[in-house]
Amino acid sequence: MLELSILGFLAEEPLHGYELKERIKALSGHVRPVSDGALYPAINRLVAAGKLDQHTEEGASAAPRRVLSLTAKGRADLLERLRTPKQAEITDHVRFNTVLAFLRHLADPAEQAAVLRRRLDFLETPASFFYRDGEPVRAEEADDLFRQGMLRVARATGTAERAWLREAIEVLGQRS
Repeated sequence: MLELSILGFLAEEPLHGYELKERIKALSGHVRPVSDGALYPAINRLVAAGKLDQHTEEGASAAPRRVLSLTAKGRADLLERLRTPKQAEITDHVRFNTVLAFLRHLADPAEQAAVLRRRLDFLETPASFFYRDGEPVRAEEADDLFRQGMLRVARATGTAERAWLREAIEVLGQRS
């Protein structure tokens, strides 16, 4: 997801490393912090693969800084990642939010809707954090207050997300 975030933010505008790190941190850093030890090697891989360009600019009141921008190859990679997210990027809430943050870069509403349908299909499959005799445990069946809370919050969040996904898919269908 780090590479998707890098490509997505640079599709919006060139950034230097610190700005990029701050944007990634704002998107998912509270859940999955971004370290320099992960960010800069990922940037270097993308530069080596020809997906990012970098050049040095004079800093306003600091040392020169490395500015990163997306290449045509990087944009093509971003669009392909958005068109065909991995299953974990559909099923994991934080990863899906990263896909969602950049889905607007796909120009085709039908392609956008296809990604949202995959998430909706996943959310409509009965699931729980807890199982009893192979069946999902519902909030009303949980054996303690805390598990009930987890399940009630998950149900409310899932209900809201499914409603939004249906609305968004309908809107995108009207744009196709």
